[in-house]
Amino acid sequence: MLLDFIRLSLKALSERRARAALTIVGISIGPLVLVMMSSVVGSYSEYIVEKVTSLGQNAIVIFPAENYRLDEEELNFVRSLSEVKRAEPFYSIQGTIKRGSKYVKVSVFAIDYTLLFEAIGSLEIEEGKIPSDMLHAIVGRKVVFGDDGRQYFTLNDVITITIPKIENEVITGKKNINVMIGAILKEYGGALMIDPDSTVFLDPKAGRRLLGMKEWSGIFVVVYDPSLVKSVVSSLRAEYEDRLQVIAFSAIAEAISSVTGAINFINFSTSLSAFAVAVAGVAATMITSVMERTREIGVMKAIGYTSNQILLLILLESIVMSMIGGSVGISLGVIGAHILSSRGLTIKGIELTLSISPKITPILIVQTLSLTIMIGLVGGAIPAYRASKIPPVVALRYE
Repeated sequence: MLLDFIRLSLKALSERRARAALTIVGISIGPLVLVMMSSVVGSYSEYIVEKVTSLGQNAIVIFPAENYRLDEEELNFVRSLSEVKRAEPFYSIQGTIKRGSKYVKVSVFAIDYTLLFEAIGSLEIEEGKIPSDMLHAIVGRKVVFGDDGRQYFTLNDVITITIPKIENEVITGKKNINVMIGAILKEYGGALMIDPDSTVFLDPKAGRRLLGMKEWSGIFVVVYDPSLVKSVVSSLRAEYEDRLQVIAFSAIAEAISSVTGAINFINFSTSLSAFAVAVAGVAATMITSVMERTREIGVMKAIGYTSNQILLLILLESIVMSMIGGSVGISLGVIGAHILSSRGLTIKGIELTLSISPKITPILIVQTLSLTIMIGLVGGAIPAYRASKIPPVVALRYE
């Protein structure tokens, strides 16, 4: 009997194609927006959080505020904290290298290698080994390979890095430094604050001797456990207030998760507005349909259909419309999500462009389809109830 009712519902909709089509279009808007936006926001959120936390959930970076210098006093204070496992100063500067006929921007970090690999656990060497002197460097994959996949440098090649020349804390020009490639890193992927693929890592001694930097750029800290990060950050801010900038990667990840959570909530609320409009559209369509078919309903009751069967028949019509609209909306949402993701997300300031496939999960599809079916149930409930209560005699005399 259920199959017969579904066939009757499809026949009724086919007899009112224009009205049914417009209603289905209205229903499809909500699923389209929900699937497209949720999948795209979810994929970028998950990727960014993953990359930030991969930089070390138990890592903290300390930078001096303007007109403030880091020295042994700050380093010793950090090391004195019971939660701190290791703390080492580092030097950093921006430079350029000539790769083929092009000049490419690179970051230069003079940092303790063991601390680097301890903090960024997913960092791996593809060729070579960790250098033991300051004349050899560990370089990222984008330093060695071009965008076309061509390899411009190999192990033990000398690369020339052009960096600012600093005298008495003032940039007076440019200078070239030469280092040999001691190791090449595996491709890491985009990151937010540190991009290992476009970085040249040097021994800490090279900070003063090769780069000519007298002041530390910052202090890299590793705590024993991620749960201790907030305690260390609080201690540093209490001691130095605004003289230090304290950045914890886990805190950034939490902030990103909070922001994307808020975006998802707004997106869901917007989608619910579209669903509410669809409910009104379904209700209007079904009320009109019931009025037009009053005589038909009377005939069906006269030949033996019960009120519950009439109720089910009208509800099935609205649910079938909702399921068709939901399927169309979800399909268009999947296509739109891939188109939107293909445009990429460009993060200004660090010149990073992310192109990630949308995160379309079975849970998202089921959730969207369930909401769409609810449109049919809610929108068709009142018209179906009214239809089921029409007396056969009155319906048969209806013109």
